[in-house]
Amino acid sequence: MSGPPVVLTIAGSDSGGGAGVQADLKTFEAHGVYGTSAITVITAQNTRGVHAVQALSPALVTAQIDAVLADFPVVAVKTGALGNAGIVRAVAAALRGRGLPLVVDPVLLAKSGDPLLDHEALEVLRLDLLPLATLITPNLPEAEALFGPAGPADLPVLLKGGHAQGETVHDELRTPDTQLVLTAPRLQSRHTHGTGCTLSAAITANLARGRPLPQAVREAHAYVQAALRRAPGLGGGHGPLGHARAAEVVTGPG
Repeated sequence: MSGPPVVLTIAGSDSGGGAGVQADLKTFEAHGVYGTSAITVITAQNTRGVHAVQALSPALVTAQIDAVLADFPVVAVKTGALGNAGIVRAVAAALRGRGLPLVVDPVLLAKSGDPLLDHEALEVLRLDLLPLATLITPNLPEAEALFGPAGPADLPVLLKGGHAQGETVHDELRTPDTQLVLTAPRLQSRHTHGTGCTLSAAITANLARGRPLPQAVREAHAYVQAALRRAPGLGGGHGPLGHARAAEVVTGPG
């Protein structure tokens, strides 16, 4: 009997459990895929902010990735906070040539505004990792930092519109073959910590389950909306989503 699809998240650890590897693993579980992880950065973090950050060595990040890929039949990968240029290079080198679907969430800042990627790493991200991506999922400030006013050229991008003004949020999928706009009413809630991590993890899970990219994005978008509405209301700042409570909206095979 074969097991569930296996996915890998390469991202930072959030001690508050709302974002990063913790949010990714909860999202994977809700989608019925088996989650593995390689931690890049350890944060002392809660809903109010990031209190300390420690990046791991690139060699240790590589060792985690290699250990997982040597033993588990990984079928899709996502990246989140990578911390610095050395880690970005190590991740790109570890994934290059493997042919795995890759969702890159270019995490530059925590919800609190604390930086999670240094300036030097931006150029390395552009040159080394983004060309490997099946999909890149920046919010508007991240897209501006990565691509400038001209935009992402021919790279496959899901541009998240949560930072724009208005009562409706627009996310736009742009690939050489597809243009898809997803809309949702803006929820008046402070419990939005980890939405980007959760969205990219859900897309990765859906790709692992055999969804074509537009369907994977559409279903992930619906899952995040449900997780926002089902947030448990924890913490005094930007609280986490309701990952497990939103599992009921995840569709079955096919």
